Amino acid sequence: MSYSKRNGSPYDRGGADSYYGRPAVPHYWPAGTNKGYMVPESDMTEAEVEAYYAGYGDNDDFRDFKDYR
Repeated sequence: MSYSKRNGSPYDRGGADSYYGRPAVPHYWPAGTNKGYMVPESDMTEAEVEAYYAGYGDNDDFRDFKDYR
């Protein structure tokens, strides 16, 4: 499946959470990351939640994580 990868999208936020080692908590920012308002999982569609987890999983599979050293 293909997902929107624009900044703030559910896929983008899932990938970012994985990259920074944060727990998987679905959310997204319609206007771009930290702009406007954040949509929490309770207000997301099934497709948006799926996109979030796809972004999280794809980054985990790619093993691209922030190096905090």
